[in-house]
Amino acid sequence: MTKDELRAELQRQEERYKDVYGGEVTLYAAQPDPEKKPWRKRPNVQDKAFDRELDKMRVEREKAQQKEAD
Repeated sequence: MTKDELRAELQRQEERYKDVYGGEVTLYAAQPDPEKKPWRKRPNVQDKAFDRELDKMRVEREKAQQKEAD
């Protein structure tokens, strides 16, 4: 269904509602979608410990490379 077909169908429904039921149709402006904030995972204790261990391993590897260079 295209937008034009949808508009035509809604127009037919509006006219039918007015004719058959004698009601009024009130049109409202569309509400904007709420802003979506990016989801971020907070690091837990295990994540922090893992990062510390990685940092230790990097430091040890840099020290080993410096000893080899000397």
